[in-house]
Amino acid sequence: MPYDVARVRGLIPALGDGWVRLDATAGMQPPEGVVSAVSGAFRRSRSAAGAPFPASRRSADLDADARLAVADLVGADPRGVVLGPGGPAELLRRLADALGDTWVAGDEVVVSRLDDAANVAPWLWAARRRDVRVRWAEIDIETCELPAWQYDDLLTDATRVVAVTAASGQVGTRVDVAAVAERTRDTGALLVVDACAAAAYGPVRMDALGADVLALDAAAWGGPHVGALVFRTPALLDRLTACSLDPGARGPQRLEIGPQSYPQLAGLVASVDHLADLDDAATGTRPERLLTSLDELQFHQERLVDDLVLDLVGSGATVLGSPRSRIPALAFTHALPAVDVADHLVRHGVCVLPDPGERGVLAHLGTAEIGGVVRVGLGHYTTRAETRALAEALAVLPALL
Repeated sequence: MPYDVARVRGLIPALGDGWVRLDATAGMQPPEGVVSAVSGAFRRSRSAAGAPFPASRRSADLDADARLAVADLVGADPRGVVLGPGGPAELLRRLADALGDTWVAGDEVVVSRLDDAANVAPWLWAARRRDVRVRWAEIDIETCELPAWQYDDLLTDATRVVAVTAASGQVGTRVDVAAVAERTRDTGALLVVDACAAAAYGPVRMDALGADVLALDAAAWGGPHVGALVFRTPALLDRLTACSLDPGARGPQRLEIGPQSYPQLAGLVASVDHLADLDDAATGTRPERLLTSLDELQFHQERLVDDLVLDLVGSGATVLGSPRSRIPALAFTHALPAVDVADHLVRHGVCVLPDPGERGVLAHLGTAEIGGVVRVGLGHYTTRAETRALAEALAVLPALL
């Protein structure tokens, strides 16, 4: 049956405030199940895992449940799931530091102009520390696509890590990661994929992408601020330099510092269950329901964002890029500076994100020189009426110039 956006909206308590929320690239509004799971875990007695009494056993169970939920989401082994507070940026820094300990002068890492700064900065830092060369995959300025063919020239026997995004949360471009993985495989380099934006908008399967490590952020799909790194081969974790305070740490704990926030882990599990139940007709195991629900979500939102792009162009905006495949996130410019456009939209009840364009792909496109961009991100709960509200508010903006 068609994706029931009205039913999904009924699960999100924050949507009752009357605002049109098109700011999902900063994190989606959490469903009631996540809110209840976090608050419920705070109300119960807590303790560190590893003791025989009930509170400790609950903590151990929550830890295991959270790793399994993330593994189910991307088709991985829960023994390869590293968890941490905030987004994945700190976890990526730890990974880059650990891998950097094995690099020597002459080694190389490959990053891309399309990636968010959080997936580039750790590798740049580690490369500087080890005197390792950084090579850049470039985007097509007109389409904002990241051509996979260029990796034929970028990759060498000296390449140790290839870091690339599965989808840009700034301009929406989806990347053919499988094509990059095919080229990376022959070099023996580690392919680290930022799937934070992509996982919020459709199925992301580790084997299909060919990734060795996936970075995830639960806040992107309405969960708590918990980041994750998912390793295709869990045994790799025991070969990395540990940053844990526990000298006996094994597996994921080698890249984790201190105890987890167990209420946040409860919210993480609830957020993955929410994704699995976006389509109330989905049946089977959680991985099966995730595939069904996220397939339906992707189909629904592809049509929604296609209509939105046409509406924006008709309202006098210039949408950055024209990728053949995109997530429902985009950036546009206007005759007015981005902050003024955002202020105008707020007066019409529409929430968007003004961005000065000074970081990542937006900086590479030179958007800071033209007053920045307005970033739009659709949520699982966005309706066609809401995207029309954005276009209609923009349409009256020229009269104010």
